[in-house]
Amino acid sequence: MFSHNKRLQYTVRVTETNPGLANLMLEQFGGPQGELAAACRYFTQALGEDDPGRKDMLYDISTEELSHLEIIGTIVAMLNKGAKGSLAEGVDEAAEMYRKIQGAGNDSHVTQVLYGGGPALVNSAGVPWTAGYIDTIGEPTADLRSNIAAEARAKIVYERLINLTDDPGVKEALGFLMTREIAHQKSFEKALYAIEPNFPPGKLPGDARFAGVYFNMSAGEGDVRGPWNQGDRWNFVESPQPCGPDGDGAAGEASVSLDAAEAPAVQAMAERTRSLRDGDPMTGAELGMSEQTAMEDIRQGLPDQDEA
Repeated sequence: MFSHNKRLQYTVRVTETNPGLANLMLEQFGGPQGELAAACRYFTQALGEDDPGRKDMLYDISTEELSHLEIIGTIVAMLNKGAKGSLAEGVDEAAEMYRKIQGAGNDSHVTQVLYGGGPALVNSAGVPWTAGYIDTIGEPTADLRSNIAAEARAKIVYERLINLTDDPGVKEALGFLMTREIAHQKSFEKALYAIEPNFPPGKLPGDARFAGVYFNMSAGEGDVRGPWNQGDRWNFVESPQPCGPDGDGAAGEASVSLDAAEAPAVQAMAERTRSLRDGDPMTGAELGMSEQTAMEDIRQGLPDQDEA
């Protein structure tokens, strides 16, 4: 059961309206790193969680995220108050009104016309919110890591928004929201490490032959070694070779066993679609090409005499 408290979790005071800034704030209202995405992510995780401690934590944090959604939505609405009233009541001439909302920058004129200055469930570019932002997979050791990363991304977006305004009231509110992302990261990380073991995620262990191997797949200038690929826990492979069920010396080629009915059909298709390796068939592009153009293409493909 939910009960809405009419008081904001953090009191917001906006010094002056700013529709351009309001539009940027939508990133944390209806964007992928925003508060609605966070609330839905943690709430659905809580519904499926069997551990009572994690379940309680996820309900608490998801409900707080809805409080944050209310804060950021209120900021958007207050920043849009002036433009909303002017546009709704038509107090300016059409050209002047268009200049004012267009001059606010970014896509704020779109949100003013489409949503009347209200906090719509879109990001700052006008892309509608989608449940595709929710990446829960139903395994606590994976989901908690994802939650930690989500809180980190949200903190960075709040930092960037703070740098875009000199309104002290907006800065303070955004600072509160940013700080709560840190607190949630701590809770999620503590919950992750309360599960022992928690790595690798899931139940199945990795193949011991490959779990501690680092393949140097980008050989050349710029190779750098560090704790991510060196030390007692790593086997660094300088020149990776194909590996597979046969171990070292695997051919690196795929194979499939076909039954008696499949094999003839596959062979027939291969024969029917076989490429001719001899000759030089004329193409439609070449038929439409002048002789001069064709010769130019041939000459351009030949090496210079000096190079030869």
